[in-house]
Amino acid sequence: MSTSSEMIDLSDHDSFVEAVPYEAFARLRREDPVHWNPEANGGRGFWAVTRYEDIRTVHRNPDVFSSEIGGTSLEDLEPEHVEARKSMIDTDPPRHDELRALVNRRFTPKAVAIWEEQVRKVVGEVLDAALAKDEFDFVADVASEIPMQVFAEILGVPQSERREIIEIGDRLLGNADPEYAHSGDEDAHRHLPFSSPAALEMFAFGRRIGDERRRQPRNDVMSDLVAAGLTQRELDVYFVLLATAGNETTRHTISHGLIALDEHPDERERLRSNYAALGRSAAEEMLRWATPVHHFRRTARVDAELAGQTIRAGDKVTTWFVSGNRDESVFETPDRFDISRAPNPHLTFGPGGVHHCLGAHLAKLEVRITFEDLLSRDARLELAGPPERLRSNFFNGIKRLPVRVAR
Repeated sequence: MSTSSEMIDLSDHDSFVEAVPYEAFARLRREDPVHWNPEANGGRGFWAVTRYEDIRTVHRNPDVFSSEIGGTSLEDLEPEHVEARKSMIDTDPPRHDELRALVNRRFTPKAVAIWEEQVRKVVGEVLDAALAKDEFDFVADVASEIPMQVFAEILGVPQSERREIIEIGDRLLGNADPEYAHSGDEDAHRHLPFSSPAALEMFAFGRRIGDERRRQPRNDVMSDLVAAGLTQRELDVYFVLLATAGNETTRHTISHGLIALDEHPDERERLRSNYAALGRSAAEEMLRWATPVHHFRRTARVDAELAGQTIRAGDKVTTWFVSGNRDESVFETPDRFDISRAPNPHLTFGPGGVHHCLGAHLAKLEVRITFEDLLSRDARLELAGPPERLRSNFFNGIKRLPVRVAR
């Protein structure tokens, strides 16, 4: 076991507040790619897997590295709490496959293509409203609005209530940030998503929508779920997963995409002048560059060896997509933002396997159309202040991004 724990404490959310510690990840890839990270908060510690191919190995072997044992977050939970919080991402086959099949048809490439006209309409209206102002918060007015408006339709949430979903989701998933943590319950994050106030609010929200769909089914995801015979707990956590995942990752990618274009004006102008040829590859590069989810967790079912390290049954194993997406053995000049990068086999939606992101095709469509519309306009956006980052070792989140409109 390595003694290089002084490199960085990946369990410390403060390690990610100022910026992603890319240099620390590069050192881990070179010197200690399967790294033992103690936890100062009393946790058992965990393995940090930082190289691209090792991450793929973990995710493509659910019989060895389980999503179901211990859950997919870093917290150490009691067995009954693990069971209570299981959503689709917290299960292994065959149950994972059964849960995924309930909504999979809604997110195939063919199904998502049907939404392109609606996405273009949403993007146009959101940008019209935002760009009418001289200055605004890009996260609140654009990056969070676009995916949530689209996903509200797919999920079955009234548009008038979409901001409530965003607000609850911020408190639910951003609980390590003092801005969103529930006062008086400093340990709330250890019990998510079944006992925090935000979780209970989200459950109540989903139950109300579910009750409406039982009375009057529609062509949306909630109608599919209430017809599937799930238990109330399964329906609760499924709704939380979809309501948050449908917004958070795309929102952060769009925010980081704008920052990347601002920091790389040559790439921005290259994209603006030839979006037809470069739009798709630019969206993929933004997804790699942003890597909105830093890591996921698995738990070893059996003793295993990975990159020369012996992993014992029951050990926590974390896979750091944010490191794999900068792996020098896979990506040429990985620290360069290159809108024409090809190939670009990024890990942002996972490295394949059973847990590949359900909403990948929809997210790519939203990112591509957002910047196609934005860059086609005469009005240009400039950063009016530094991005305000989320305190989290899980999400690579931007809370606020002040911009001004140059006309």
